[in-house]
Amino acid sequence: MKRLFQTPRIPWPNKFASLAHQAKDHRLVDYYQCGVMPGNTPLKDIEFVALDIETTGLDPESDGIVSIGTVPFSLSRIRLGKAQHWTVRPKAKLEEGSVVIHGITHNDIVDAPKLNDILEEVLSALSGKIVVVHYRRIEREFLNNALDRMIGEGIEFPVLDTLQIESDYQKKASSGIINRIKGKVADSVRLGQTRRRYGLPDYPPHNALTDAIATAELLQAQVSYHFSPDTDIEDLWL
Repeated sequence: MKRLFQTPRIPWPNKFASLAHQAKDHRLVDYYQCGVMPGNTPLKDIEFVALDIETTGLDPESDGIVSIGTVPFSLSRIRLGKAQHWTVRPKAKLEEGSVVIHGITHNDIVDAPKLNDILEEVLSALSGKIVVVHYRRIEREFLNNALDRMIGEGIEFPVLDTLQIESDYQKKASSGIINRIKGKVADSVRLGQTRRRYGLPDYPPHNALTDAIATAELLQAQVSYHFSPDTDIEDLWL
């Protein structure tokens, strides 16, 4: 099968083995030592975890994390009973604009734990699974930068990005001379609009747990429409 994303394949199992030796924080060492499934593992055999992070803003260099949601799932089942949600006290100041978006207020975070206090729990939720996100820049870059500031070393992990998958197919669907003549443009790839194209219901946005569930359902739908369950994970991970 032709690789969906035209980027170099990253040998994530080998990379994790190397990172396990390089990491200094015992929580990161434990995370990397859990490893990653081989790249030729079919999607139907993968244990995924949907991850969503809500933040004080959009700049991973200066903004902070205010909530994290994780939901383990497979192509056939979403394990809501094992879903987790944390409210986090960020170093960055809560701005009025972000409060309006995610609804987390100063009162919500005043007694909330810092990321360092829950890091072991968060990494345990991700360990041994393939992370699924909708727009990897938020989840991967915010988590990496937050850890780098907090413990002096960042984090690396493979992701399946449902936004990237949808962007690729929207680009394909709107390309070609006929489509240009018709003035066809790519549809929105925001989470809510993308879900509607697959007949999935609307959920209230910008809650880390709800968005993680929405992302898990979306990947299941995308695989059903566009891929075979026997597709190798390395054809999709980034």
